[in-house]
Amino acid sequence: MPGLLQAGQMLALLIAFLCVHCARGWISWAAFQYFEVVTLWFLIALLIFFLMHLFRLQGKMPCINWPLTEFFHYSVGTVLIFIASIVAAVKSGGVSALVAGSVFGFIATFLMAVSLWTTYSVSCGQNDM
Repeated sequence: MPGLLQAGQMLALLIAFLCVHCARGWISWAAFQYFEVVTLWFLIALLIFFLMHLFRLQGKMPCINWPLTEFFHYSVGTVLIFIASIVAAVKSGGVSALVAGSVFGFIATFLMAVSLWTTYSVSCGQNDM
């Protein structure tokens, strides 16, 4: 399940990035540059986490608390992508590619929030004592 969730996040972020990057007629250049930077940054970070899970590299680096690292990644990513999607939706000016990019940004935000919830339950779950 976590692998499918990460694949869905990567796909949504890739589509959001490509929609904005390939669009013409940006109303607000700075807003969409921010959207591109945030989506591309978290796409690369998700790709790294996905490859780490795929090749089981967490066990080879036990000095890092991976559930807590992923929790912080998802919490920061959820907030920044949500802000970028709101800004992109407001500044889209009716350009359909920009609207589609913001919609996929909201989808990625939702998927990251679900991942945040699942990693929270893993890293900060209840202690059975």
